[in-house]
Amino acid sequence: MKIHFIVHEVFEAPGAYWEWARNRGHELSLTKLYEGESLPKDSSAYDMLIVMGGPQSPRTTLAECPYFDAAAEIALIQEFITADKPIIGVCLGAQLLGEAYGAKVEHSPEKEIGNFSIVLTGSGLAEERLKTFGQGLTVGHWHGDMPGLTETSEVLAVSQGCPRQIVKYSDKHYAFQCHLEFSKPLVEALLAEEVDYDEQVKTHSYLQAKHDILAYDYSEMNHVLEQFLDAFTE
Repeated sequence: MKIHFIVHEVFEAPGAYWEWARNRGHELSLTKLYEGESLPKDSSAYDMLIVMGGPQSPRTTLAECPYFDAAAEIALIQEFITADKPIIGVCLGAQLLGEAYGAKVEHSPEKEIGNFSIVLTGSGLAEERLKTFGQGLTVGHWHGDMPGLTETSEVLAVSQGCPRQIVKYSDKHYAFQCHLEFSKPLVEALLAEEVDYDEQVKTHSYLQAKHDILAYDYSEMNHVLEQFLDAFTE
């Protein structure tokens, strides 16, 4: 399978998504938007698209971030949707996937940074591809927004701080507001981008202390992600 990744920032790396794809022998390609690389002209050369996160929003303009063209990304995602090809959207990518379905991004009730539990909904518990999640599990978070919903989308998982952690738009299109791809180097890079993080922790209920984020063992969530991706691509 030819899998293409869209990466918005060097500190928002694909992590366990990339490792899974490489270990399974898929053919990988990558657009590094932060280095000025261009999006693919169309979807024809690829079998699957994975759109990663970033500090941007679907509302971000080219004037605010010259290398992030939300409209162009949404149009590319829509091409993959029309071609009925698998898509995973992560964080910002989840919001862009929702936008491609006509569902506007919304602010999450709470900003979440760190490792917190998600719980599967009734739809999530019925989702065969999520069977290794159990009732739920602890996963990574780094967001203040969440994907929009359509009349037919299904919310598969929620957290105390955000009611849309995993959204299914179709059998081939999943949005993960949460991060199962995290690793210690990845969260170190993300923390380095935060301004006055220790002060933020004091005023937000769902911001975890730096030492707890850095000390966490990310192997379980990575393994669960791999199992989901195996089921998703079988």
